[in-house]
Amino acid sequence: MLAAAVIGFVLGLLAGSFATAVAYRVPRGMSIVGPRSQCPTCGATIAAYDNVPVFSWLILRGRSRCCGTSISPRYPLTELAVAVVVAAAALIHHDHPAEIAIDLVFTTLLAIVTLTDLERRIIPNKVLLVGSIICIAIAAPTDPGSLPERFIAAAAAGGLLFLTALAYPKGMGLGDVKLAATMGLFLGRAMAPALLAALLFGSIIGIALIARHGPSARKMAIPFGPFLALGGVLGMLAGTQLMSLYLG
Repeated sequence: MLAAAVIGFVLGLLAGSFATAVAYRVPRGMSIVGPRSQCPTCGATIAAYDNVPVFSWLILRGRSRCCGTSISPRYPLTELAVAVVVAAAALIHHDHPAEIAIDLVFTTLLAIVTLTDLERRIIPNKVLLVGSIICIAIAAPTDPGSLPERFIAAAAAGGLLFLTALAYPKGMGLGDVKLAATMGLFLGRAMAPALLAALLFGSIIGIALIARHGPSARKMAIPFGPFLALGGVLGMLAGTQLMSLYLG
């Protein structure tokens, strides 16, 4: 179990680094294949030894080697967060390598979506599509019996949020609808507690904003993608146990 957690942590660091690159490049129409990472300020190519997840940021003290520009702490924080979540998933699902692989892809997808939604208020369709294809490609040969449940969860979650978007078009975007459907593919029935948790997290933040800013807070645009991502992590790590507890 410990070995699985260590391997999961290392893979999570790499996946977190990949997520930050995708979150930066895809919304800007850039290829994720090439060119190599460049400093956004001076355009210099970043050396491989300056691109090691978390450690390079710490060694460089949060500044680029080429021009001394400050590097946002969101990069190491994202890498570390993905690593911790994947390590936890590896501990929980250590007897199911395919499930760990799905967890790794899912956590990476959630990290990308969180970054793009916070920065640019978008949830890239390409990311959701690729993530869905990879999920099905892993689940189909390793756990084909789970596919009906996954498709039903995707339809139910996407349909519920679609109805919400129709009723409150200013409060819910279609990107959130598509994200919920994609999460249903990954989580299956664990999508139920994940969605409830996302709504709870969003409600808590909304109430806090209203308490601080008064009625004007109702006009503030708050991206819902990060709340769905938090709920997705909860569903991935404890959703099955929560469902069993509730049903029991």
